[in-house]
Amino acid sequence: MSLAERLKKVGTDKKISQQRLAEMADVHYTNVGRYERGDAKPSADVLNRLAGALEVSPDYLTNGSIDDKAQSYISDRELLSQFKRIEQMPEDVKDYLKEIMDAFILKTDLQQKLAH
Repeated sequence: MSLAERLKKVGTDKKISQQRLAEMADVHYTNVGRYERGDAKPSADVLNRLAGALEVSPDYLTNGSIDDKAQSYISDRELLSQFKRIEQMPEDVKDYLKEIMDAFILKTDLQQKLAH
């Protein structure tokens, strides 16, 4: 999802019109429309004001949530689901699982090097 799509979605979800968002962020309403269509990108200052008005982080508007990022990097949905479940586990369990994954990664790396 792009900045334009996230900006529009957050505004819609919070029931904030372009006009109202423009007033809250001290931006001309036509610029808000241009940002939502992807015709223009806000400056860092304007992005911060838009994010503040929408009560989200500028990072969320530009990059999305952690889930959005994970989905863009991990194509295996079952693996992504497992990672999400692991994230909810106690820290000691997560640390143990990380050690196991590190061992498998190391083993795979060594096998690949030995095969070449």
